[in-house]
Amino acid sequence: MANRFILNETSYHGAGAIQNIVPEIQARGFKKAFVASDPDLVKFGVTAKVTDLLDAAGVPYVLYSNIQPNPTIENVQSGVKAFAEAGADVIIAIGGGSSMDTSKAIGIINTNPEFADVRSLEGVAATKNPCTPILAVPTTAGTAAEVTINYVITDPENKRKFVCVDVHDIPVVAFVDPDMMSTMPASLCAATGMDALTHAIEGYITAGAWELSDMFHIRAIQIIARSLRAAVAGDAKGREDMALAQYIAGMGFSNVGLGVDHSMAHTLSAYYNMPHGKACATLLPTVMTYNAPCTGEKYRDIADAFGVEGAYTLPLEEARAAAVAAVKKLGEDVGIVMSLKGVVPESDVDQLSADALKDACTPGNPRPVTVEDIKAMYLSLM
Repeated sequence: MANRFILNETSYHGAGAIQNIVPEIQARGFKKAFVASDPDLVKFGVTAKVTDLLDAAGVPYVLYSNIQPNPTIENVQSGVKAFAEAGADVIIAIGGGSSMDTSKAIGIINTNPEFADVRSLEGVAATKNPCTPILAVPTTAGTAAEVTINYVITDPENKRKFVCVDVHDIPVVAFVDPDMMSTMPASLCAATGMDALTHAIEGYITAGAWELSDMFHIRAIQIIARSLRAAVAGDAKGREDMALAQYIAGMGFSNVGLGVDHSMAHTLSAYYNMPHGKACATLLPTVMTYNAPCTGEKYRDIADAFGVEGAYTLPLEEARAAAVAAVKKLGEDVGIVMSLKGVVPESDVDQLSADALKDACTPGNPRPVTVEDIKAMYLSLM
């Protein structure tokens, strides 16, 4: 069976990458931009780093900021309406996964109006047309939504997040500029960085992994292992490295899928509005331990990427344990509390587990999982 691999057609990396936005708009003949960014980024002047460039070049645009963490169906619906009223022909998504996920859904519905019911986009939707062109400017180093074919929308009415996978939603250009991430508070840097690590580890061990995706994932793990602590401390080089690492991880997992860590994290976010990266990080050592028997020699590579001495000579079980311990230590060092105590009422666990089992990421898990397995993992963290 052939393996498919999809990436952006263009991406810019490094300080000053956003300076290429106006030239790309002009070269592609776009006439008016729909700038989608969350209200905090607007408030604190981060969005203005891009809109100032548009103003200086005389590029017309409208600003849409009805976006929230864990974006909702309503955010998408109001965005579709605002886009239609704007008369724009390109979306500039500025922000973390929330802005980019909202933009993807808006762009898909705009060119595939038969999917106006946002819930109809869940899973692998049979859209026919590429979405409205998206220029993606990440402001966090974690989701890699600027290079993936995935997005996640929250359905508050039913207390669930649903994953959408669509080859038509990938941004045409990504501008991965660490200067756009420089104002991230330490807690957000930690949570999004651990999200990137979860992407890399789950992508490395997922059932769909193969040599090309492995190349991206193990390199991302290496960079995150050496850079996340410094990035959280505010080091400029650490943040630049994390900007690259999360993108590299995205290049991989977008094409091979994830696993039950993400399934369980989606459910936590849907029920308790828990930040996605923090949810992934909290679960990661526990899920890694569960998956270890079905990962072959790959935890040796993860341990080695973290600098564990003798990773390739230790007995396999010790190497696996060392990989899990290294991941847990990194999470703790950057301030992640790896516990659900006081967050999840035990009375919710049955429904959380049932919802996680049905999540689109679950089939990619390397070890088959049951609702009882998921329940046991949740309870172990409480």
